[in-house]
Amino acid sequence: MSDIDMIRAAAARLRGHARRTPLLSSPFLDQIAGRRVWVKPECLQHTGSFKYRGGYAAVSALEDRARARGVLAFSSGNHAQGVALAAAQHGVPSVIIMPSDAPEMKIANTRALGAEVVLYDRAGGTTREELGDAIQNERNLTLIRPYDEPEVIAGQGTTGLEIAEDAAEFGIERADVLVCCGGGGLTSGIALALEADAPGLTARPCEPEGFDDAARSLATGTIQRNARTSGGLCDAIITPQPGDITFPIMQRLCGPGLVVSDEEVLRAMALAWGRLKLVVEPGGAVALAAALFHTGQSGGGDVIAVISGGNVDAGIFQRSLTSYGTLD
Repeated sequence: MSDIDMIRAAAARLRGHARRTPLLSSPFLDQIAGRRVWVKPECLQHTGSFKYRGGYAAVSALEDRARARGVLAFSSGNHAQGVALAAAQHGVPSVIIMPSDAPEMKIANTRALGAEVVLYDRAGGTTREELGDAIQNERNLTLIRPYDEPEVIAGQGTTGLEIAEDAAEFGIERADVLVCCGGGGLTSGIALALEADAPGLTARPCEPEGFDDAARSLATGTIQRNARTSGGLCDAIITPQPGDITFPIMQRLCGPGLVVSDEEVLRAMALAWGRLKLVVEPGGAVALAAALFHTGQSGGGDVIAVISGGNVDAGIFQRSLTSYGTLD
């Protein structure tokens, strides 16, 4: 199980490798939300998302022999790129199993980082687990799971350490920290870091409508599954259900989940571009959408929104700007 000691150890290994992303603000966003909104832009992280933190933390923690044999990962794109870059930086091979309907840019970027990409059809046929078992048995690779992996959670938790440090510098003693949530690796890692270093800050998972398994799980006290596992706008954070490791952490430490519409996500993407000059993918904008448009559900004080990724296809980004890009 991940804990604060693992997060601090991951931070030490990541020092000099991961980017330390800042806390940003805009008076225009404050006006929309009716409160101070702070933004943690992990879209500026290596590979365009926080996933690099977990990928590097996991690869760097492997025993030398296991790491030399290479690593395997399942991902729709961001975890794929994070693991691929971390493996390349360690000079070891990586195989990434990706759905064939993943954004083309994410598939291309993963290959460009040196990974061998194996595509599968998530609507039917051979599953990623079946493919992974066959490849793992044949090549003796180490599987790095996207969220239910202690070292991955520890790497993502370094985001929370930075939030705690910057919040103290800006005098933010109490706030909701809104986190884009798929399987819960980032949310649970941040929650653990805040528990240790900023107990006045509370992590809360944010999800798109129709894929709100974390919110429903927290509300019921038991893990809930999504009826669908594909087809949503926010592909980066669509997972079947919260993780067996991540959910107990979220249940213990997080506030209630928040759920936003696709229209709110697209508007948040346009506002991030117009007011902060940030390129944000739909799944990465969910927390910002909750911060801006769901003020009544997340308290009236300061709020910190984590933008978790910026790997957006041009067509979707154009759709956001065309529909919501005016600043008046």
